[in-house]
Amino acid sequence: MSTKRSYEDGCATAHGLDLVGERWALLVVRELVLGPKRFTDLRSGLPGISPNVLTMRLEELERGSVLRRRKLPPPAAAWVYELTAWGMELESVIVALGRWSVRSPTLMQGHPLSTDGLILSFRAMFDSPSAADFDAHLELRLAEDSFFVDIARGRMKIARGNAVKPDTVIESDPQTLAGLAYGGVKFADALRSGELRVSGDKAIARRFLGLFPLPEPAPATAAVAN
Repeated sequence: MSTKRSYEDGCATAHGLDLVGERWALLVVRELVLGPKRFTDLRSGLPGISPNVLTMRLEELERGSVLRRRKLPPPAAAWVYELTAWGMELESVIVALGRWSVRSPTLMQGHPLSTDGLILSFRAMFDSPSAADFDAHLELRLAEDSFFVDIARGRMKIARGNAVKPDTVIESDPQTLAGLAYGGVKFADALRSGELRVSGDKAIARRFLGLFPLPEPAPATAAVAN
């Protein structure tokens, strides 16, 4: 990595920040945790980033061995970016950071949420004890993306792809699902408005969306409170 950006600190944490500490870098990683993406797909998931900055972050992450660029075989024949096996280990960092920062007393609500950001938030906030007696197979359809969800014995697997014989299919958008899972949007209201569409057992859909309780916010300092 460029010495211009280096902390020149012997701590491995400092080196980690050299690798992924630049603005947008960790969010680029977030968008690749669930699978390879084309440059245009990354732009779609990160609408606030400019093409030039995205190009720089991708080049830096590739030099750092966090991701690689490869060409898909025909008929696609498109170039995609994907995390290396070592880069994939950053998922636990992203999930832990999400669980920590959701308790921030200054967390702003209502900002856009990418599809992959929502799915990773489900991985981060899943409450295993609440699902101890819940076995279900669901499919989430978010625009052009589909994800299968398997829940059994207090564990959840959620990944990109279609479910096999799902009990329930949920169709919506990331903002609506986030509102349903984390508060602010009522299940019946979302159905009535058409922002949420459920095929199959609606009780399973409702319970699934209740498996992601938010922790209590951290105490605010006097400066924030005032």
